Amino acid sequence: MLKNFVKEKLRAGKPSIGTWVEMNNPDVSEQLSVLGFDWLVFDVEHGLFTMPDVQRMMQPMNHSLNCLPFVRVPINEPVYFKWALDMGAYGVVVPWVNSKEDATKAVRASKYPPEGIRGCGPRRASRYYSEISDYVKSANEEILVIVMIESQQALDNLDEILSVKGVDAAFIGPDDLSLNLGIFQEKQHSKFKTSLASVVDACKKHGIAPGMHCNDKNINDAISQGFQFCALNDDDTFLTMGAKACLQGVRGWVPGYSG
Repeated sequence: MLKNFVKEKLRAGKPSIGTWVEMNNPDVSEQLSVLGFDWLVFDVEHGLFTMPDVQRMMQPMNHSLNCLPFVRVPINEPVYFKWALDMGAYGVVVPWVNSKEDATKAVRASKYPPEGIRGCGPRRASRYYSEISDYVKSANEEILVIVMIESQQALDNLDEILSVKGVDAAFIGPDDLSLNLGIFQEKQHSKFKTSLASVVDACKKHGIAPGMHCNDKNINDAISQGFQFCALNDDDTFLTMGAKACLQGVRGWVPGYSG
């Protein structure tokens, strides 16, 4: 039977920390899954994945019982939800949700009838149909549906979006949101700060977990502000940060060709 401890944490008002994966190599998901993250999001919107690639990335995570796979689908279309969930994702992150209709479409694509339109073919999710009955009974309750708030339109329609039954979390991508607000990466701008506060307040009103993509410098502040579903950096950033830190620690090393 499907059991989603991340959803339990969010319902209890606790933070849940994961990270974003964009590099298409199963060594990446295997290593990240044993470090203490609650979840990994495989980014099919911007990452270097096809949907079959995502399944190969999920499979090494079987070594860890404490890190769950989620998928950011490329667009809000049911076929991508079916692929992601049938291959074993415990939830979906849905980009560009700007209206109640968008949120309703995402929820219905994530759930079996009568609550939704998801077709029955949970190959890997049901251990290749050996546990299909238990999976189908529990999936609607356990699958996490996370809508992304990325535009002024989404902010304007927050109450309607979050009123949709089945939406579990509202997630802010700071770069996308600030870009669409015309203040790209101006995280101290009053308009940006007001937007963050409005999402947290609306989520509290509707009993939904707010989330945001964070870095190592602001994640504690985000949690203090009320954000729960928090992504800490991503695999590309971890690689860059680690390499830079190691290089900077080499005595006498000067970057660049010396002739």
